[in-house]
Amino acid sequence: MKKLLRPARAEWLALGAALLFVLLFNLPFWQRMLHIVGPLDGHAVKMLGLSFVLVTAFINLLLLLLVWPRIGRPLLTVLFVTTAAVSYFMSQYGVLIDTNMVRNAMQTDGAEVRDLITLKMVLTVLLLGGLPSLWLWQAPLSFRPALREVGSRVLALLITAGVLFGVAMAGYQDFASLFRNNRELRFAITPTNYLQATSSYFKRVNAKAQPLQQIGLDAKRGQGWPQGSKPRVLVLVVGETARADHFSLNGYPRPTNPELAKVPGLVNYPDAWSCGTETAVSVPCMFSALPRDKFDADEAKHRENLLDILKRSGLAVSWLDNNSGCKEVCNRVPTQLLFGAKDPKFCNSEECFDDILLDALDGKLKGLQQDAVIVLHQKGSHGPAYYKRYPQQFAAFQPECRSSELQKCSRQDIINGFDNTIRYTDYFLAQVIKRLQQRQDIAGSMFYLSDHGESLGENNMYLHATPYIVAPDAQKHIPMLAWFSPQWLSAANMQPQCLQQASRQRYSQDNLFHSVLGLMDVHTALYEQPLDMYAACRQH
Repeated sequence: MKKLLRPARAEWLALGAALLFVLLFNLPFWQRMLHIVGPLDGHAVKMLGLSFVLVTAFINLLLLLLVWPRIGRPLLTVLFVTTAAVSYFMSQYGVLIDTNMVRNAMQTDGAEVRDLITLKMVLTVLLLGGLPSLWLWQAPLSFRPALREVGSRVLALLITAGVLFGVAMAGYQDFASLFRNNRELRFAITPTNYLQATSSYFKRVNAKAQPLQQIGLDAKRGQGWPQGSKPRVLVLVVGETARADHFSLNGYPRPTNPELAKVPGLVNYPDAWSCGTETAVSVPCMFSALPRDKFDADEAKHRENLLDILKRSGLAVSWLDNNSGCKEVCNRVPTQLLFGAKDPKFCNSEECFDDILLDALDGKLKGLQQDAVIVLHQKGSHGPAYYKRYPQQFAAFQPECRSSELQKCSRQDIINGFDNTIRYTDYFLAQVIKRLQQRQDIAGSMFYLSDHGESLGENNMYLHATPYIVAPDAQKHIPMLAWFSPQWLSAANMQPQCLQQASRQRYSQDNLFHSVLGLMDVHTALYEQPLDMYAACRQH
Protein backbone atom coordinates (compact mmCIF):
# COMPACT_ATOMS: atom_id res chain seq x y z
CA MET A 1 0.00 0.00 0.00
CA LYS A 2 2.82 2.38 0.84
CA LYS A 3 4.31 1.87 -2.62
CA LEU A 4 1.04 2.98 -4.26
CA LEU A 5 0.95 6.24 -2.34
CA ARG A 6 3.19 9.23 -2.68
CA PRO A 7 5.06 9.93 0.57
CA ALA A 8 3.40 12.78 2.48
CA ARG A 9 5.11 15.59 4.28
CA ALA A 10 4.55 16.00 8.01
CA GLU A 11 2.48 19.18 7.48
CA TRP A 12 -0.05 17.28 5.34
CA LEU A 13 -0.18 14.39 7.77
CA ALA A 14 -0.91 16.84 10.61
CA LEU A 15 -3.67 18.49 8.57
CA GLY A 16 -5.17 15.12 7.64
CA ALA A 17 -5.13 14.00 11.27
CA ALA A 18 -6.68 17.32 12.34
CA LEU A 19 -9.53 16.79 9.88
CA LEU A 20 -10.07 13.28 11.25
CA PHE A 21 -10.26 14.64 14.80
CA VAL A 22 -12.74 17.34 13.80
CA LEU A 23 -14.96 15.05 11.73
CA LEU A 24 -14.82 11.75 13.62
CA PHE A 25 -14.16 12.62 17.26
CA ASN A 26 -16.09 15.84 17.83
CA LEU A 27 -19.70 14.80 17.36
CA PRO A 28 -20.67 16.12 20.84
CA PHE A 29 -19.22 19.53 19.94
CA TRP A 30 -21.09 19.73 16.63
CA GLN A 31 -24.32 18.60 18.27
CA ARG A 32 -24.03 21.47 20.74
CA MET A 33 -23.17 23.89 17.96
CA LEU A 34 -26.23 22.86 15.93
CA HIS A 35 -28.41 23.34 18.99
CA ILE A 36 -26.91 26.79 19.68
CA VAL A 37 -27.03 28.25 16.15
CA GLY A 38 -30.61 27.09 15.66
CA PRO A 39 -32.30 26.82 12.24
CA LEU A 40 -29.86 26.40 9.35
CA ASP A 41 -30.22 29.83 7.80
CA GLY A 42 -27.40 31.79 6.18
CA HIS A 43 -25.96 33.03 9.46
CA ALA A 44 -26.01 29.56 11.00
CA VAL A 45 -24.24 28.04 8.00
CA LYS A 46 -21.64 30.81 8.16
CA MET A 47 -21.04 30.18 11.87
CA LEU A 48 -20.72 26.42 11.38
CA GLY A 49 -18.31 26.93 8.48
CA LEU A 50 -16.13 29.38 10.37
CA SER A 51 -16.19 27.13 13.44
CA PHE A 52 -15.07 24.18 11.33
CA VAL A 53 -12.07 26.10 10.00
CA LEU A 54 -11.31 27.56 13.43
CA VAL A 55 -11.31 24.20 15.25
CA THR A 56 -9.39 22.47 12.44
CA ALA A 57 -6.71 25.17 12.43
CA PHE A 58 -6.43 25.05 16.23
CA ILE A 59 -5.99 21.25 16.32
CA ASN A 60 -3.63 21.40 13.32
CA LEU A 61 -1.49 23.91 15.22
CA LEU A 62 -1.19 21.39 18.06
CA LEU A 63 -0.40 18.45 15.81
CA LEU A 64 2.30 20.34 13.89
CA LEU A 65 4.24 20.41 17.16
CA LEU A 66 4.00 16.62 17.53
CA VAL A 67 4.70 15.10 14.13
CA TRP A 68 8.46 14.53 14.11
CA PRO A 69 10.58 11.56 13.04
CA ARG A 70 10.25 8.47 15.30
CA ILE A 71 7.78 10.06 17.72
CA GLY A 72 5.08 11.39 15.39
CA ARG A 73 3.23 8.17 14.62
CA PRO A 74 3.32 6.78 18.21
CA LEU A 75 2.04 10.07 19.64
CA LEU A 76 -0.75 10.34 17.08
CA THR A 77 -1.73 6.70 17.72
CA VAL A 78 -2.06 7.38 21.44
CA LEU A 79 -4.13 10.47 20.64
CA PHE A 80 -6.43 8.54 18.29
CA VAL A 81 -7.11 5.76 20.79
CA THR A 82 -7.46 8.03 23.82
CA THR A 83 -9.65 10.51 21.98
CA ALA A 84 -11.87 7.66 20.76
CA ALA A 85 -12.46 6.60 24.38
CA VAL A 86 -13.13 10.18 25.53
CA SER A 87 -15.43 10.82 22.59
CA TYR A 88 -17.36 7.64 23.43
CA PHE A 89 -18.03 8.75 27.00
CA MET A 90 -18.98 12.24 25.90
CA SER A 91 -21.42 10.91 23.30
CA GLN A 92 -22.77 8.10 25.48
CA TYR A 93 -23.40 10.13 28.64
CA GLY A 94 -23.46 13.74 27.47
CA VAL A 95 -20.56 14.69 29.76
CA LEU A 96 -18.01 17.47 29.33
CA ILE A 97 -14.31 17.23 30.15
CA ASP A 98 -12.62 19.62 32.57
CA THR A 99 -10.06 19.33 35.37
CA ASN A 100 -12.68 18.22 37.88
CA MET A 101 -13.87 15.46 35.53
CA VAL A 102 -10.27 14.22 35.21
CA ARG A 103 -9.90 14.32 39.01
CA ASN A 104 -13.15 12.40 39.34
CA ALA A 105 -11.93 9.77 36.85
CA MET A 106 -8.55 9.40 38.58
CA GLN A 107 -10.24 8.82 41.94
CA THR A 108 -12.84 6.33 40.66
CA ASP A 109 -12.58 2.87 42.21
CA GLY A 110 -12.27 -0.44 40.35
CA ALA A 111 -15.94 -1.39 40.61
CA GLU A 112 -17.03 1.88 39.02
CA VAL A 113 -14.48 1.44 36.21
CA ARG A 114 -15.84 -2.05 35.49
CA ASP A 115 -19.34 -0.61 35.17
CA LEU A 116 -18.14 1.83 32.52
CA ILE A 117 -16.13 -0.59 30.37
CA THR A 118 -18.62 -2.25 28.03
CA LEU A 119 -18.45 -4.17 24.77
CA LYS A 120 -19.81 -1.15 22.93
CA MET A 121 -17.05 1.01 24.37
CA VAL A 122 -14.35 -1.48 23.37
CA LEU A 123 -15.72 -1.79 19.83
CA THR A 124 -16.00 1.99 19.51
CA VAL A 125 -12.40 2.50 20.58
CA LEU A 126 -11.18 -0.25 18.27
CA LEU A 127 -13.01 1.18 15.27
CA LEU A 128 -12.79 4.90 15.93
CA GLY A 129 -9.24 4.76 17.27
CA GLY A 130 -7.95 1.71 15.43
CA LEU A 131 -8.85 2.53 11.84
CA PRO A 132 -7.22 6.01 11.83
CA SER A 133 -4.18 4.45 13.52
CA LEU A 134 -4.01 1.82 10.77
CA TRP A 135 -4.19 4.58 8.15
CA LEU A 136 -1.48 6.46 10.01
CA TRP A 137 0.98 3.57 10.00
CA GLN A 138 0.24 2.61 6.39
CA ALA A 139 0.58 6.11 4.95
CA PRO A 140 4.16 6.75 3.73
CA LEU A 141 5.78 9.75 5.36
CA SER A 142 8.90 11.67 4.44
CA PHE A 143 10.91 14.26 6.33
CA ARG A 144 13.37 16.82 5.02
CA PRO A 145 16.89 17.28 6.38
CA ALA A 146 16.73 18.61 9.95
CA LEU A 147 17.20 22.35 9.33
CA ARG A 148 14.89 22.41 6.32
CA GLU A 149 12.28 20.41 8.27
CA VAL A 150 12.39 22.91 11.14
CA GLY A 151 12.13 25.83 8.73
CA SER A 152 9.19 24.27 6.87
CA ARG A 153 7.47 23.48 10.15
CA VAL A 154 7.85 27.04 11.38
CA LEU A 155 6.37 28.28 8.11
CA ALA A 156 3.43 25.85 8.45
CA LEU A 157 2.87 27.01 12.02
CA LEU A 158 2.85 30.65 10.92
CA ILE A 159 0.41 29.94 8.08
CA THR A 160 -1.90 27.98 10.41
CA ALA A 161 -1.72 30.71 13.05
CA GLY A 162 -2.57 33.26 10.34
CA VAL A 163 -5.61 31.25 9.26
CA LEU A 164 -6.65 30.94 12.90
CA PHE A 165 -6.32 34.68 13.45
CA GLY A 166 -8.07 35.53 10.20
CA VAL A 167 -11.08 33.32 10.91
CA ALA A 168 -11.30 34.62 14.47
CA MET A 169 -11.33 38.20 13.20
CA ALA A 170 -13.83 37.44 10.42
CA GLY A 171 -16.33 36.20 12.96
CA TYR A 172 -15.11 38.12 16.00
CA GLN A 173 -18.48 39.48 17.14
CA ASP A 174 -20.21 36.15 16.69
CA PHE A 175 -17.44 34.12 18.32
CA ALA A 176 -17.15 36.52 21.26
CA SER A 177 -20.86 36.14 21.92
CA LEU A 178 -20.82 32.40 21.26
CA PHE A 179 -18.05 31.54 23.71
CA ARG A 180 -19.13 34.11 26.31
CA ASN A 181 -22.66 32.71 26.48
CA ASN A 182 -21.72 29.07 25.95
CA ARG A 183 -18.54 28.58 27.93
CA GLU A 184 -19.10 24.84 28.03
CA LEU A 185 -18.08 24.59 24.36
CA ARG A 186 -14.38 24.60 25.20
CA PHE A 187 -14.97 21.48 27.33
CA ALA A 188 -16.49 19.71 24.31
CA ILE A 189 -13.63 20.00 21.80
CA THR A 190 -11.43 16.91 21.69
CA PRO A 191 -8.55 16.26 22.08
CA THR A 192 -7.73 19.70 23.48
CA ASN A 193 -10.28 19.44 26.31
CA TYR A 194 -8.83 16.38 28.00
CA LEU A 195 -5.21 17.28 27.18
CA GLN A 196 -5.59 20.64 28.92
CA ALA A 197 -7.59 19.16 31.80
CA THR A 198 -5.16 16.28 32.35
CA SER A 199 -2.16 18.62 32.24
CA SER A 200 -3.81 20.91 34.77
CA TYR A 201 -4.70 17.98 37.03
CA PHE A 202 -1.19 16.51 37.12
CA LYS A 203 0.36 19.94 37.52
CA ARG A 204 -1.67 20.35 40.69
CA VAL A 205 -1.08 16.80 41.90
CA ASN A 206 2.68 17.13 41.44
CA ALA A 207 2.89 20.60 42.91
CA LYS A 208 5.35 21.04 45.76
CA ALA A 209 4.01 19.48 48.93
CA GLN A 210 2.53 22.03 51.29
CA PRO A 211 2.38 21.82 55.06
CA LEU A 212 -0.99 21.09 56.59
CA GLN A 213 -2.79 24.32 57.41
CA GLN A 214 -4.39 24.00 60.81
CA ILE A 215 -7.64 25.82 61.50
CA GLY A 216 -9.90 26.15 64.50
CA LEU A 217 -7.09 25.86 67.04
CA ASP A 218 -9.37 27.64 69.50
CA ALA A 219 -12.07 24.95 69.24
CA LYS A 220 -13.59 23.91 72.55
CA ARG A 221 -16.86 22.47 73.74
CA GLY A 222 -19.40 24.77 75.27
CA GLN A 223 -21.72 24.43 78.22
CA GLY A 224 -24.95 24.53 76.25
CA TRP A 225 -26.18 21.10 77.28
CA PRO A 226 -27.45 20.41 80.81
CA GLN A 227 -24.89 18.80 83.08
CA GLY A 228 -25.33 15.06 83.29
CA SER A 229 -27.07 14.77 79.89
CA LYS A 230 -26.79 11.57 77.90
CA PRO A 231 -23.98 11.39 75.30
CA ARG A 232 -24.99 13.14 72.10
CA VAL A 233 -24.34 11.17 68.92
CA LEU A 234 -24.72 12.70 65.48
CA VAL A 235 -24.78 10.23 62.59
CA LEU A 236 -23.91 12.22 59.49
CA VAL A 237 -24.86 10.34 56.31
CA VAL A 238 -23.14 11.50 53.13
CA GLY A 239 -25.24 10.24 50.24
CA GLU A 240 -24.16 9.61 46.68
CA THR A 241 -25.76 10.88 43.46
CA ALA A 242 -29.28 11.31 44.84
CA ARG A 243 -31.66 13.85 43.27
CA ALA A 244 -33.96 15.99 45.39
CA ASP A 245 -36.73 15.87 42.80
CA HIS A 246 -36.85 12.05 43.01
CA PHE A 247 -37.67 12.06 46.73
CA SER A 248 -41.40 11.71 47.31
CA LEU A 249 -40.85 13.83 50.43
CA ASN A 250 -40.24 16.68 47.97
CA GLY A 251 -43.38 16.05 45.94
CA TYR A 252 -42.15 13.35 43.53
CA PRO A 253 -45.30 11.39 42.58
CA ARG A 254 -43.69 7.97 43.03
CA PRO A 255 -43.49 6.48 46.56
CA THR A 256 -39.70 6.54 46.81
CA ASN A 257 -39.73 7.41 50.55
CA PRO A 258 -42.32 5.11 52.16
CA GLU A 259 -40.20 4.47 55.27
CA LEU A 260 -39.06 8.02 55.94
CA ALA A 261 -42.60 9.28 55.47
CA LYS A 262 -43.54 7.33 58.62
CA VAL A 263 -40.81 8.86 60.81
CA PRO A 264 -42.27 11.32 63.34
CA GLY A 265 -40.46 14.63 63.50
CA LEU A 266 -38.40 14.13 60.34
CA VAL A 267 -37.18 17.48 59.01
CA ASN A 268 -36.97 17.67 55.22
CA TYR A 269 -35.17 20.43 53.32
CA PRO A 270 -36.66 20.64 49.79
CA ASP A 271 -34.45 23.55 48.65
CA ALA A 272 -30.89 22.29 49.21
CA TRP A 273 -27.95 22.60 46.81
CA SER A 274 -24.52 21.02 46.36
CA CYS A 275 -21.20 22.84 46.03
CA GLY A 276 -19.99 20.54 43.25
CA THR A 277 -21.23 18.02 40.70
CA GLU A 278 -18.78 15.24 41.54
CA THR A 279 -17.72 13.49 44.74
CA ALA A 280 -14.10 14.61 44.49
CA VAL A 281 -15.23 18.23 44.87
CA SER A 282 -18.50 18.07 46.80
CA VAL A 283 -17.30 15.94 49.71
CA PRO A 284 -14.21 18.05 50.57
CA CYS A 285 -16.25 21.20 49.97
CA MET A 286 -19.10 20.32 52.33
CA PHE A 287 -16.62 19.66 55.17
CA SER A 288 -14.58 22.78 54.45
CA ALA A 289 -14.77 26.02 56.43
CA LEU A 290 -14.70 27.85 53.09
CA PRO A 291 -17.86 28.55 51.07
CA ARG A 292 -18.25 27.16 47.56
CA ASP A 293 -17.17 30.37 45.83
CA LYS A 294 -13.83 30.35 47.70
CA PHE A 295 -13.24 26.60 47.78
CA ASP A 296 -10.43 24.87 45.86
CA ALA A 297 -10.25 21.08 45.88
CA ASP A 298 -6.46 21.00 45.59
CA GLU A 299 -5.90 23.47 48.42
CA ALA A 300 -8.36 21.51 50.58
CA LYS A 301 -5.90 18.60 50.70
CA HIS A 302 -3.55 20.78 52.73
CA ARG A 303 -6.14 22.35 55.01
CA GLU A 304 -7.93 20.95 58.03
CA ASN A 305 -11.70 20.56 57.89
CA LEU A 306 -14.76 20.09 60.06
CA LEU A 307 -13.71 16.62 61.27
CA ASP A 308 -10.37 17.93 62.51
CA ILE A 309 -12.07 20.66 64.52
CA LEU A 310 -14.61 18.26 66.02
CA LYS A 311 -11.82 15.88 67.00
CA ARG A 312 -9.74 18.73 68.47
CA SER A 313 -12.68 19.75 70.67
CA GLY A 314 -12.71 16.30 72.28
CA LEU A 315 -15.46 14.56 70.33
CA ALA A 316 -15.13 10.96 69.15
CA VAL A 317 -15.09 11.24 65.34
CA SER A 318 -15.10 8.34 62.88
CA TRP A 319 -15.69 7.73 59.17
CA LEU A 320 -17.29 4.55 57.76
CA ASP A 321 -17.02 4.30 53.97
CA ASN A 322 -18.79 2.14 51.38
CA ASN A 323 -17.94 4.46 48.49
CA SER A 324 -14.55 5.08 46.88
CA GLY A 325 -12.98 6.81 49.88
CA CYS A 326 -13.34 10.11 51.68
CA LYS A 327 -11.34 12.24 49.19
CA GLU A 328 -8.80 12.94 51.98
CA VAL A 329 -11.40 14.47 54.32
CA CYS A 330 -11.03 11.65 56.88
CA ASN A 331 -7.22 11.39 56.77
CA ARG A 332 -6.78 12.31 60.43
CA VAL A 333 -9.73 10.50 62.06
CA PRO A 334 -10.40 6.75 62.59
CA THR A 335 -11.67 5.31 59.29
CA GLN A 336 -13.15 2.02 58.13
CA LEU A 337 -13.11 1.35 54.38
CA LEU A 338 -15.83 -1.24 53.82
CA PHE A 339 -16.29 -1.22 50.06
CA GLY A 340 -13.68 -3.96 49.59
CA ALA A 341 -15.11 -6.27 52.23
CA LYS A 342 -15.97 -9.89 51.40
CA ASP A 343 -18.77 -10.45 53.91
CA PRO A 344 -21.38 -12.54 52.02
CA LYS A 345 -24.19 -11.07 54.11
CA PHE A 346 -23.66 -7.66 52.49
CA CYS A 347 -21.32 -8.13 49.53
CA ASN A 348 -21.17 -9.92 46.21
CA SER A 349 -18.12 -10.54 44.05
CA GLU A 350 -18.03 -6.90 42.88
CA GLU A 351 -19.13 -4.63 45.73
CA CYS A 352 -21.09 -4.27 48.97
CA PHE A 353 -24.56 -2.91 49.57
CA ASP A 354 -24.94 -0.01 51.99
CA ASP A 355 -26.31 -2.41 54.61
CA ILE A 356 -22.70 -3.04 55.53
CA LEU A 357 -22.61 0.50 56.92
CA LEU A 358 -25.51 -0.31 59.23
CA ASP A 359 -23.59 -3.30 60.60
CA ALA A 360 -20.53 -1.11 61.16
CA LEU A 361 -22.70 1.56 62.80
CA ASP A 362 -23.99 -1.04 65.27
CA GLY A 363 -20.39 -1.72 66.24
CA LYS A 364 -19.65 1.98 66.74
CA LEU A 365 -22.76 2.59 68.84
CA LYS A 366 -22.16 -0.42 71.07
CA GLY A 367 -20.86 0.77 74.39
CA LEU A 368 -20.45 4.38 73.23
CA GLN A 369 -20.19 6.60 76.30
CA GLN A 370 -19.03 9.95 74.95
CA ASP A 371 -20.24 12.60 72.54
CA ALA A 372 -19.54 11.49 68.99
CA VAL A 373 -19.93 12.23 65.30
CA ILE A 374 -20.09 9.18 63.03
CA VAL A 375 -19.97 9.72 59.26
CA LEU A 376 -21.48 7.11 56.93
CA HIS A 377 -20.44 7.48 53.28
CA GLN A 378 -22.91 5.65 51.04
CA LYS A 379 -22.56 3.97 47.67
CA GLY A 380 -26.07 5.34 47.21
CA SER A 381 -27.24 5.88 43.64
CA HIS A 382 -23.92 5.89 41.81
CA GLY A 383 -24.39 5.18 38.11
CA PRO A 384 -24.44 4.08 35.45
CA ALA A 385 -25.11 0.58 36.86
CA TYR A 386 -27.96 1.66 39.13
CA TYR A 387 -29.29 -1.91 39.26
CA LYS A 388 -26.19 -2.99 41.20
CA ARG A 389 -26.75 -0.48 44.01
CA TYR A 390 -29.66 -2.23 45.77
CA PRO A 391 -30.80 -5.74 46.79
CA GLN A 392 -33.55 -7.06 44.55
CA GLN A 393 -36.24 -6.73 47.21
CA PHE A 394 -35.99 -2.98 46.64
CA ALA A 395 -36.58 -3.23 42.88
CA ALA A 396 -40.05 -1.75 43.29
CA PHE A 397 -40.16 0.04 39.95
CA GLN A 398 -40.09 -2.16 36.86
CA PRO A 399 -38.81 -2.78 34.29
CA GLU A 400 -35.38 -1.59 35.40
CA CYS A 401 -32.40 -0.90 33.18
CA ARG A 402 -29.92 -3.72 33.82
CA SER A 403 -27.05 -2.40 31.76
CA SER A 404 -24.24 0.12 32.15
CA GLU A 405 -24.86 1.16 28.55
CA LEU A 406 -27.71 3.52 29.28
CA GLN A 407 -28.36 4.16 25.60
CA LYS A 408 -29.57 0.56 25.34
CA CYS A 409 -32.39 1.25 27.79
CA SER A 410 -35.47 3.38 27.52
CA ARG A 411 -35.38 6.52 29.61
CA GLN A 412 -38.20 5.18 31.78
CA ASP A 413 -36.25 1.99 32.53
CA ILE A 414 -33.25 4.12 33.54
CA ILE A 415 -35.46 6.17 35.85
CA ASN A 416 -36.93 2.98 37.30
CA GLY A 417 -33.47 1.72 38.22
CA PHE A 418 -32.49 5.08 39.69
CA ASP A 419 -35.71 5.32 41.70
CA ASN A 420 -35.03 1.87 43.13
CA THR A 421 -31.72 3.21 44.51
CA ILE A 422 -33.67 6.02 46.19
CA ARG A 423 -36.07 3.45 47.62
CA TYR A 424 -33.08 1.59 49.10
CA THR A 425 -31.62 4.83 50.50
CA ASP A 426 -35.03 5.49 52.08
CA TYR A 427 -34.82 2.12 53.86
CA PHE A 428 -31.19 2.75 54.81
CA LEU A 429 -31.88 6.15 56.43
CA ALA A 430 -34.94 4.80 58.23
CA GLN A 431 -32.75 2.02 59.64
CA VAL A 432 -30.19 4.54 60.89
CA ILE A 433 -32.94 6.40 62.69
CA LYS A 434 -34.37 3.16 64.08
CA ARG A 435 -31.03 2.24 65.60
CA LEU A 436 -30.78 5.64 67.27
CA GLN A 437 -34.36 5.38 68.53
CA GLN A 438 -33.61 2.04 70.17
CA ARG A 439 -30.73 3.49 72.16
CA GLN A 440 -32.19 5.10 75.25
CA ASP A 441 -28.73 5.67 76.71
CA ILE A 442 -27.77 8.33 74.13
CA ALA A 443 -29.25 11.48 72.64
CA GLY A 444 -29.14 10.66 68.94
CA SER A 445 -29.62 12.60 65.72
CA MET A 446 -29.16 11.96 62.03
CA PHE A 447 -28.32 14.42 59.25
CA TYR A 448 -28.35 13.30 55.61
CA LEU A 449 -27.34 15.09 52.45
CA SER A 450 -26.27 13.84 49.04
CA ASP A 451 -22.94 14.89 47.59
CA HIS A 452 -24.49 15.89 44.24
CA GLY A 453 -27.30 14.93 41.87
CA GLU A 454 -27.54 13.07 38.57
CA SER A 455 -28.74 13.60 35.01
CA LEU A 456 -31.04 10.85 33.75
CA GLY A 457 -31.26 11.61 30.06
CA GLU A 458 -32.62 15.15 30.09
CA ASN A 459 -31.26 16.86 26.95
CA ASN A 460 -29.38 13.60 26.24
CA MET A 461 -27.24 14.13 29.34
CA TYR A 462 -26.46 11.34 31.79
CA LEU A 463 -24.54 10.86 35.05
CA HIS A 464 -22.86 13.92 36.64
CA ALA A 465 -19.59 15.93 36.85
CA THR A 466 -20.69 18.57 34.34
CA PRO A 467 -18.81 21.85 35.02
CA TYR A 468 -20.79 23.57 37.76
CA ILE A 469 -21.38 26.79 35.87
CA VAL A 470 -23.29 24.97 33.10
CA ALA A 471 -24.54 21.92 35.03
CA PRO A 472 -28.32 21.39 35.10
CA ASP A 473 -30.20 21.63 38.38
CA ALA A 474 -30.58 17.84 38.33
CA GLN A 475 -26.88 17.58 39.21
CA LYS A 476 -26.95 20.30 41.90
CA HIS A 477 -30.35 20.10 43.64
CA ILE A 478 -29.84 17.55 46.40
CA PRO A 479 -31.96 15.88 49.09
CA MET A 480 -31.28 16.92 52.69
CA LEU A 481 -32.91 15.51 55.83
CA ALA A 482 -32.52 15.66 59.60
CA TRP A 483 -33.96 13.81 62.58
CA PHE A 484 -33.53 14.48 66.29
CA SER A 485 -34.45 12.18 69.15
CA PRO A 486 -36.64 13.52 71.97
CA GLN A 487 -33.57 13.36 74.25
CA TRP A 488 -31.63 15.57 71.84
CA LEU A 489 -34.45 18.08 71.41
CA SER A 490 -34.89 18.34 75.16
CA ALA A 491 -31.19 18.69 76.03
CA ALA A 492 -30.54 21.22 73.24
CA ASN A 493 -33.85 23.02 73.90
CA MET A 494 -34.67 22.82 70.18
CA GLN A 495 -38.23 23.57 69.14
CA PRO A 496 -39.73 21.08 66.62
CA GLN A 497 -42.13 23.65 65.19
CA CYS A 498 -39.26 26.04 64.57
CA LEU A 499 -37.29 23.30 62.82
CA GLN A 500 -40.15 22.62 60.42
CA GLN A 501 -40.61 26.30 59.64
CA ALA A 502 -36.90 26.86 59.06
CA SER A 503 -36.72 23.86 56.71
CA ARG A 504 -38.50 25.84 53.98
CA GLN A 505 -35.53 28.14 53.47
CA ARG A 506 -32.85 27.66 50.83
CA TYR A 507 -29.72 25.87 52.05
CA SER A 508 -26.52 24.50 50.56
CA GLN A 509 -23.59 22.36 51.60
CA ASP A 510 -22.00 25.59 52.84
CA ASN A 511 -24.33 25.31 55.84
CA LEU A 512 -23.00 21.93 56.99
CA PHE A 513 -19.78 23.15 58.65
CA HIS A 514 -21.46 25.74 60.85
CA SER A 515 -24.60 23.70 61.55
CA VAL A 516 -22.63 20.71 62.87
CA LEU A 517 -20.48 22.96 65.06
CA GLY A 518 -23.67 24.44 66.48
CA LEU A 519 -25.35 21.06 66.98
CA MET A 520 -22.32 19.64 68.79
CA ASP A 521 -21.83 22.85 70.82
CA VAL A 522 -18.28 23.39 69.57
CA HIS A 523 -17.09 26.96 69.90
CA THR A 524 -14.52 28.46 67.52
CA ALA A 525 -14.01 31.82 65.83
CA LEU A 526 -14.63 30.08 62.49
CA TYR A 527 -18.28 29.53 63.40
CA GLU A 528 -20.74 31.80 61.58
CA GLN A 529 -24.16 31.83 63.20
CA PRO A 530 -26.06 33.01 60.08
CA LEU A 531 -24.97 29.80 58.32
CA ASP A 532 -26.08 27.57 61.20
CA MET A 533 -29.40 26.04 60.15
CA TYR A 534 -30.38 25.44 63.78
CA ALA A 535 -29.18 28.52 65.61
CA ALA A 536 -32.59 30.21 65.59
CA CYS A 537 -34.30 27.07 66.93
CA ARG A 538 -32.06 26.61 69.97
CA GLN A 539 -33.26 28.52 73.00
CA HIS A 540 -30.75 28.82 75.84
